[in-house]
Amino acid sequence: MNTLSILMSAFVLSLVGLGFFIWSQRSRLLSHDGDGSAVIFATGEIGHAETTALQPASGTDADGIDSQELLDRVAADASTAPVVFFFYCCAFVWLLVASAAGLTASIKLHAPDWLVSEAWLSFGRIRTIHLNAVAYGWAPMAGLGTALFIIPRLLKTELVGGRYALLGGALWNAALVAGLGSLAYGVSDGLEWLEIPWQIDILFVAGGALVGLPLILTLLRRKVAHLYVSVWYMGCALFWFPVLFLVANFPGIHRGVEAATMNWWFGHNVLGLFYTPLALASIYYFLPKLIGRPIQSYNLSLIGFWGLAFFYGQVGGHHLIGGPVPSWLVTLSIVQSMMMILPVVAFTVNQHLTLKGHLSALRHSPTLQFICLGGLMYTASSVQGSFEALRSVNVITHFTHYTVAHAHLGLYGFVTLTFFGAIYFVVPRITGRDWPWPRLISVHFWLAAIGIAIYFISLTIGGWLQGSAMLDESRGFMESVQLTLPYLKARSIGGGLMALSHVVFAAHFVRLLIGVRQVAQPNSTYLAAPGAL
Repeated sequence: MNTLSILMSAFVLSLVGLGFFIWSQRSRLLSHDGDGSAVIFATGEIGHAETTALQPASGTDADGIDSQELLDRVAADASTAPVVFFFYCCAFVWLLVASAAGLTASIKLHAPDWLVSEAWLSFGRIRTIHLNAVAYGWAPMAGLGTALFIIPRLLKTELVGGRYALLGGALWNAALVAGLGSLAYGVSDGLEWLEIPWQIDILFVAGGALVGLPLILTLLRRKVAHLYVSVWYMGCALFWFPVLFLVANFPGIHRGVEAATMNWWFGHNVLGLFYTPLALASIYYFLPKLIGRPIQSYNLSLIGFWGLAFFYGQVGGHHLIGGPVPSWLVTLSIVQSMMMILPVVAFTVNQHLTLKGHLSALRHSPTLQFICLGGLMYTASSVQGSFEALRSVNVITHFTHYTVAHAHLGLYGFVTLTFFGAIYFVVPRITGRDWPWPRLISVHFWLAAIGIAIYFISLTIGGWLQGSAMLDESRGFMESVQLTLPYLKARSIGGGLMALSHVVFAAHFVRLLIGVRQVAQPNSTYLAAPGAL
């Protein structure tokens, strides 16, 4: 059997499997049912929203809620506190490093003579430092920290083997320091998303394995019969990423065109099969908790998960349209990219129906504001990505700033904003301190939201005009470059607002740490974890 037959058989099998799964679900798909969706709540807790702050919401207390389950939750939070705190502190550091590097690279696109005295500040190096600080610093530290907090809550047991995660996190960050140092020095493997030398990647593998070990051990000690959909997302993210990383970084295997194909297989899948599951798992946990009701359709959440698993694996090939690769590979990627609309619609409909009638909660919950906007950006970036894969669109957008805008809508508008919301919820529970200045949270939200809006809109318009100019034989290449300059300056303004929001975020976190620790209220549904940092 040739390669085309194998790949097409795999796709058809995926499609049949998803169809069988949908058929196997019982009737009333869009109706509310408690099967599986209520497992994240304690007995009697449905109807009580868990607020971002440590204090219970007005008019709510522990009456009618199983006190033992609340104590188990508090114990779970306490068991994760040192580990999650370490991961979040690292996430804040890499967020600031990535922001500084990204803003520097952005300014250099329209002011190339700025900061040219040092080689490590050249665009090629500083932009690569920015990408890797986000891809292996901020996003994994925030996502894994959130996973380490949520999974013990979902399994209603304490985290087992937290010291392994601490050691793994230390190794991971040591690898990232060495990796960014090598990139600044000019040593790189030369593939986007895979620039860090493979010798350093060994530390990433060892660190990642140690981080994943406590999650497996905790899963074996679970006290629940049903695994909530967030556990599926997080567990598979921790399985998929090592496979992607090992295959992509194993030395001497991929060369030439094959290396390019592997490069975009990894680059796209690390977003869709690592960051995306971690972010979606966070939304599926925090959204119901913050409004006090289960998700509208648990079946739809499962369709979203299995749709992602069935269809995302080959979507990266559309970045190779026009390249020296087999046309069937590109066509398969385009088809799977369009099929990704199915799980995205499942998530979007579920989010809308769950929030229906509870929109007023957005005024009082910063976590809800961030994750709801993040969820909307997931829909927007995914649908845009599906249509961007079409040859008629790709011929214009390929090799332009349009693609950069799309990438930031996904990794920042969706993933990063969701992690921001998660951190606002988790930090008070692992530190025993409430956020001291609620207005700064609003400042952070609006700076980030306005910044990514300016960034995305300017590069989308500028990138489309750039692609159209490059296709026009009557116009020189430099004209396509010059017409983007106003949009690149707007990009720097948007990026500056985003970077400023990160400084506000980090400063607020530091202020929280030096504040007075609060005493847990014995009758509160929303206790601070005893023993928290």
